[in-house]
Amino acid sequence: MDTSDEHLASAAAAGDREAFSTLLSRHYDRVFGLAFRLTGNRAEAEDLTQDICTALPVKLRGWRGDSRFSTWLYRVVVNASHDQRRRQATRARAGNGWGDWELARQDEIAVQREALDWLTAAMARLSPELRDTVALVLGEEMTQGEAAQVLGLSEGTIAWRMS
Repeated sequence: MDTSDEHLASAAAAGDREAFSTLLSRHYDRVFGLAFRLTGNRAEAEDLTQDICTALPVKLRGWRGDSRFSTWLYRVVVNASHDQRRRQATRARAGNGWGDWELARQDEIAVQREALDWLTAAMARLSPELRDTVALVLGEEMTQGEAAQVLGLSEGTIAWRMS
């Protein structure tokens, strides 16, 4: 005579590995089938089923035997599916925020690139002396005094060139 699921669940909750293995072999296909119907995706259902099977020994400790084991197990699958759906929604919301951030970052890069292209074109029209001055003061963000030291000129000459 076959041992009942309820008896096997009680034994598995107490640490009986053989009882747990028997329960798993009896119900694995049902767990997967329900997981597949809940997710609609084979790969997600396989992952969900594996997660449930991995967590089942701990969850069995909370099984009180108030209902049939199969009813309790279906509830575990439904809850796990809901948890998975919530995690996916949270990741999607987080990803949406990063997408907006990345678009803003790309826009800023484009604006900076345009400004740099304009500055490069404008500097190409300057004399070499003025180009050196502008490159140090605007490009390297030096003070006029620092640029004067680098070019060996007076600070007043640098100020005149920048004006």
